[in-house]
Amino acid sequence: MYRFMLSRQWVALTLVTLLLIPAMIRLGFWQLHRHESRVARNTLIGQSLTAGPVPFETLSGAPGSTVPGGLTWRTVTSTGSYDTAHEFVVRQRTDSGGHAIGYFVITPLSLSNGRGDVLVNRGWVSPGPDATSYPQVPAAPAGEVTVTGRLRADETSAGSGIRERGGLPDRQFMLINAAQQAGITGRPVLGGYLELAATSPDPGPQSQAQLLPAPNHTEIGPHLAYAIQWWLFGALLPVGLWVLVRREARDARTA
Repeated sequence: MYRFMLSRQWVALTLVTLLLIPAMIRLGFWQLHRHESRVARNTLIGQSLTAGPVPFETLSGAPGSTVPGGLTWRTVTSTGSYDTAHEFVVRQRTDSGGHAIGYFVITPLSLSNGRGDVLVNRGWVSPGPDATSYPQVPAAPAGEVTVTGRLRADETSAGSGIRERGGLPDRQFMLINAAQQAGITGRPVLGGYLELAATSPDPGPQSQAQLLPAPNHTEIGPHLAYAIQWWLFGALLPVGLWVLVRREARDARTA
């Protein structure tokens, strides 16, 4: 009755089904791991943002040193004066709504305690009339200020997927990287950078680019649902194959 399963068509169908089952199980675990990574990231961000602020230099090392993953997004403060002579912008960055592409404004802050400079991401500005000209950037506050923000790790091409490019216009870069800037300015720049959230004394809106919002750490995404979906597909494949076999056998008996 089931001799038809030895035909080329049914052998191929059975082999494809047997190959798809472990593939779908594997895809389910891949989505599960993505879900677990998102949950771990959200937990880290939530804990970091609610922790009390600490001086930037207590968490950062020399240029080129890596900010530990467990310290990213931690609230940090720095006191000093902006070094506007070495200010630069980072290209192809989106605004807080994720709709427009422009620039991040990065201004070094020379620490009052003499420990070096801290790169401060002062926020987003819209592009100028042409991509080769320096955009219109709000002036950094003069005098000594205390900035508060989020600790971020240096950007690299390997970590961000953004490829560094040569031949860019003056004071324009693709990445925020302390070691790169230390090599250009010849000044000690602490590793990582500060993503600005507040300034004291308040400089007013005229000195503010569009500040970046704190990251969303409540959205977990659809990865868990996708994992369950892949496993259900994997479980239904042998059931579907058995239904087809039974139908073919019934038709054979009827014939």
